[in-house]
This record gives sequence, structure tokens and C-alpha cells, in this order.
Amino acid sequence: MVQRTFPAEAMSMDLSPKKPAKAYGGDGGAYYDWAPADLPMLGAASIGAAKLHLAAGGLSLPSYSDSAKVAYVLQGAGACGVVLPEAAREKVIPVKEGDALALPFGAVTWWHNAADAAAGELVVLFLGDTSKGHRPGRFTNFQLTGASGIFTGFSTEFVARAWDLDQESAAKLVSTQPGSGIVKLADGHRMPAPRAEDRDGMVLNCLEAPLDVDIKGGGRVVVLNTANLPLVKEVGLGADLVRIDAHSMCSPGFSCDSAYQVTYIVRGSGRVQVVGIDGTRVLETRAEGGCLFIVPRFFVVSKIADDTGMEWFSIITTPNPIFSHLAGRTSVWKAISPAVLETAFNTTPEMEKMFRSKRLDSEIFFAPN
Repeated sequence: MVQRTFPAEAMSMDLSPKKPAKAYGGDGGAYYDWAPADLPMLGAASIGAAKLHLAAGGLSLPSYSDSAKVAYVLQGAGACGVVLPEAAREKVIPVKEGDALALPFGAVTWWHNAADAAAGELVVLFLGDTSKGHRPGRFTNFQLTGASGIFTGFSTEFVARAWDLDQESAAKLVSTQPGSGIVKLADGHRMPAPRAEDRDGMVLNCLEAPLDVDIKGGGRVVVLNTANLPLVKEVGLGADLVRIDAHSMCSPGFSCDSAYQVTYIVRGSGRVQVVGIDGTRVLETRAEGGCLFIVPRFFVVSKIADDTGMEWFSIITTPNPIFSHLAGRTSVWKAISPAVLETAFNTTPEMEKMFRSKRLDSEIFFAPN
């Protein structure tokens, strides 16, 4: 049984948005991750978060993880090789900005940026559940090759026997492994061509998908769930991409199915408030592009964008999340009987009626007045 923190423990934690630290890399790119020591809610919620930056010609070598993940392409274009458990062949998926992929346990992946230097980096965000991993709150990636790879961990004898090689060939193969999990390909080295058909059932582009919410002057939402990407069920995580316009507000709301919300600010900035137990405001801050923060279970969060607007990608620790909002047309308060509200707010019928009459045509985003 997975043990997760009680909300009371989150009250004393630092919920401030944080940026990642570089874990390793070289000429081909770098891998960054968030550590529970810097963002304690990662460990409490058993969530891992990392980013991969690949330069032109960069290749992230084949690996698998101890955690199921959702990958989201923040920038650039390239290819992702995926071998699913018990799969008959490798999928070579063309990826671009806005693509979301669900990567279940046991999936072996590699990533490649085939662009020239002028096209810039390929940047991929990874968010996932580490509750079954070796280190709660942090991914453990197992490289198949490289100086720290599985291949080089076996003795020459075992390598020779397993792959039917002579001792000399086995020793040579082991000794030529690259030193990092990310390399830069030599000029002229040809990689397998991505296949458009391999995107089927594997990818949802959140920038092109039909909008689940579209409020003029307010904001837009695309939800990633089992309906539009079935692999989400195996991963056990839902996700969404939210974009709100300048000075717009996201209605205060909470996950009502005991899920954590893990939010990465893609671009823009804005103010964030989170309210927890006993009406305590546990976070009031300004979040900007590149930051990550986590909202504990049942805590209420709201955001107001700066004049640049605000865009964020979130995972929710359930494949089909359910949210309750406290303002707008679908507000929980609008469903409660007037007599109950009058007493609960200790107010007059006139004030209750005015309260109920507001935001009758607003969904979850409120455009500036």
C-alpha cells in the first residue's frame, strides 16, 4: 500500500515554486531534475519531476525508469524512440512542441534532436509517480549503455555468454561505452527516420487538440485523460495544459478525489495563492516560467496572470481527475440551498441573493473587468 503524506504535514512544508538543478550532461545536452531536499512536497507526494535539454545533434541514450511518467515537449522538435513492454518493435515517434506522451513502467526510450543549431534545443518535461520507485520524489533512470549503464555492469564473461560473443569482442564492446547518458552524434551519423503512424495512440498534441474549456478573454484548457490517450490509464496520471490571458483569474478550486496537482509554469507569470486546513493561506507567491510547485490534496488553489498571461502544464495523480470549483457558474456554493448559505455566511437574504447572482455565465476562468 502506498503511503502518502497527510494534508496536515503539508502545512509546515515550503510550497514555494522551484527551478531544477543540473544532474548530468555534456556537448549533446543536459538532464535537470527537482530534488525533494529543495521541494519537500515531491517526497511527500511521491512525485518525480525532471527536464531534458538536447542540443542540435544531441541523443539521450536508451534508458528505462523506475516510475511511470508523462512527457511533455516544451520546446523544439525531434524524435522519441519507444519500446513498450512485450512490444514487437520499436516506435520512432516524431515529436514537437505541445506533444504529451504517456510512458508506462518498463518503457525503454531514447530522445534525439535532429535539428540544426539554428533551430535550437529540444526540451522535454517529465512528471511522474515515484511511489514504486527507489527514491520517493525522484526518478531513478537505468541507462542501458554508457559508463554507468546496465551493459557495463556485467563482467566480460557474462556479456560474452549473453550476447554470444567471443571474449575479445565482448571486452572491446564494453570498453567503448560513452561516458554520459547524453551524447552528441558525429556529423553524418544517420538515425532511424521518425514514422508519423507511430504517433497513433502514443501522443496527444495539447496545442492542437480540441479545447475542453474555452473562455473568451479568460483562458483555455486541454485535458489529457483515458479518452484521448488510453495509455494514461497504465501510467495512472491525468494531465492538462492551461493557458490564461493577461490579468485573467483561474477560479479557486480543489481536487476532490484525493489527488495532488503538480504544476510546471511553461511561460508567462502570475500570482498564486493556496489555502489549506483551518483556512490558512499556506502559499502566496509569484510563479514564473521554468518553476514547479505542488498543491497538496484537497487544498484550494487560485492563480491570477500578470500582463504576459500564464501557461502551465500539470499532472494530477489520478488518470481521470475530478475538480470542484468555488467560484463561477459551476461553483459548489451555487448548488447549496439559499437558507443554508445565509446561515453559513451569517448574512442577510439580500446579500446571499447578490452573492448567488454573480458569475452566472462564467466557467472556471474570469477575464479582467
